[in-house]
Amino acid sequence: MTNASYKQFCPVAMAAETLCTRWTVVLLRELVAGSTRFNEIRRGVPRMSPALLSKRLQELEAAGIVTREPLAETPEINEYRLTEAGLDLRPVIEAIGIWGQKWVETEPSLENLDPEVLMWDMRRNLDTDPVPDGRRVIEFIYPELPASRRNWWLIVEPDRAVDLCHIDPGFDVDLYVSVDLRTMTEIWMGLKSVATADKDGKLTMVGHRRLAGAMQAWLGLSPFAQQKKLAA
Repeated sequence: MTNASYKQFCPVAMAAETLCTRWTVVLLRELVAGSTRFNEIRRGVPRMSPALLSKRLQELEAAGIVTREPLAETPEINEYRLTEAGLDLRPVIEAIGIWGQKWVETEPSLENLDPEVLMWDMRRNLDTDPVPDGRRVIEFIYPELPASRRNWWLIVEPDRAVDLCHIDPGFDVDLYVSVDLRTMTEIWMGLKSVATADKDGKLTMVGHRRLAGAMQAWLGLSPFAQQKKLAA
């Protein structure tokens, strides 16, 4: 996968040659989480250039970790899926995430804030069961961000499918959530509750009362939020 080699027979060294190139583990995180199409994967790694993403996918395919298959109905679109070898990496990726949540210090991790990554993760893990029936639209507003990154819409369709929009979808909004990005990231990472942020005046909800009252339930959390943080 890379011209660099540790030149060691050790399986750790050999695996590192395949997995430890820049962005590869984060890319695998997206594949493990269920993203299959190029644009879906890009939304989870927005700071990764399309060219580099394409290169890394090709490398993972060459390594037997990913398969690429065109969609039957639209052959110009490929789906990327983990092979048996790729699926074997799930506990590895989960272990890295657990270690990061447990041992990486809170402050440095909260300096790397990205509304697109946060909202994409929230969309992926949203629990639709507590959401009232019918189409429900929740607009998140991050007042401190530039206008181009300030507003995001989560849409729960009647069939319980969830979509994320960065451009106003034109639907009536059921619930407005105004919160700074740091606070929302803390909530998502399990470092703060919705109730605490609301009580502290860091989060404001306006609109559908039942939807607002159930926010902690439907929001879901980072898959690693239950891991107790032991670092400072």
